Amino acid sequence: MSCCSSLSAAPSSMSLITNRKFTSSVNKPVTVSMNSRFRVSAEVPDFLPADWHDAHKKDPIGPRLHFTAEEAIQHQLDALRYNDRPHQDYGIEVMYQFAGFDPLRRSTYFGPFFDLGQFERFRRVFHHSTYRVLLGHKERKILSSLFVEENRFKQRVWIRGCRPKEEEIFQFTMVQRVGGSWDGYWLTESLLNDGDAFSGGLAY
Repeated sequence: MSCCSSLSAAPSSMSLITNRKFTSSVNKPVTVSMNSRFRVSAEVPDFLPADWHDAHKKDPIGPRLHFTAEEAIQHQLDALRYNDRPHQDYGIEVMYQFAGFDPLRRSTYFGPFFDLGQFERFRRVFHHSTYRVLLGHKERKILSSLFVEENRFKQRVWIRGCRPKEEEIFQFTMVQRVGGSWDGYWLTESLLNDGDAFSGGLAY
């Protein structure tokens, strides 16, 4: 869990909330009004948090054609800083949207070869390694930025976490796709920790 408090969530309306006709046991049509969700709340259990709909009505921010490489990194870091807003691990969802790996192949996004096709595996890396310093971080500073090629950009960032004496350096490698449906978009090829992020192993 990040140090930021998560906000809860929930639908202001449901697909069941409409006017429907039912037939009684004597085959007499009966009209049941469901215009208000409060009228059916006693009959239909609501297992979702109170603000679920407001928190999930928008998809996580992802690559935009007008984003520069630096802007794409900034949006990702901003999302991680407020990781649990508007809902838990929203920031990691944003990172997954920007990730440029093939979900059907093992990826070196974090350095070692990992199978990151399932979001849950991607999410665990952030919670069970030195990458957790990114979640709810308090301060960051750009150390260097460099276009190593016309469509490849690297940036090293120092991060101070929300726990005492917690700080790490990370390197983003952004690649601008050429051709295909992502033509012109900057995607994250890798996010590497300067230290040995997985020295203690990782059960992902």
